Amino acid sequence: MGEARELMDRLTASVTGHGHLEALAELYAEDAVALTPDGELRGRDAIVEWWGQLTEAVPDASYRPVNTYEVGDTAIDEGVYSGRNTGPVRLPSGESLPPTNREFEINGVDLATVRDGRIVSYRVYFDQMSFLDQLGLLPEES
Repeated sequence: MGEARELMDRLTASVTGHGHLEALAELYAEDAVALTPDGELRGRDAIVEWWGQLTEAVPDASYRPVNTYEVGDTAIDEGVYSGRNTGPVRLPSGESLPPTNREFEINGVDLATVRDGRIVSYRVYFDQMSFLDQLGLLPEES
């Protein structure tokens, strides 16, 4: 197993099962960049804050890998992220929605590129509409 795979596995462990944000912060370079469904995040602190909001919304999250890859300095995971929304859901606008206590299961892909023992670039893709729909947060169709 290479360095990228090791760091990606540690990242996954840090954000599932009640999250360990201190351990997560150690994985990212100070000037890391992340592309998330909420937009581009610059810097370790912004990335850890984003993960903190997600782990607060879903503290018991789990992840089931479907495919895992490592190509050079980049690890790629495809899998299923699931849990129950028991904490506030923070929106990109800054407002928060109360917990729905609903369970969800979404497919996603994330990529982590590593340099000098830290993640310098991180990208995560998942179907936000499916996530919000399963939580009952989409407006009802008329």
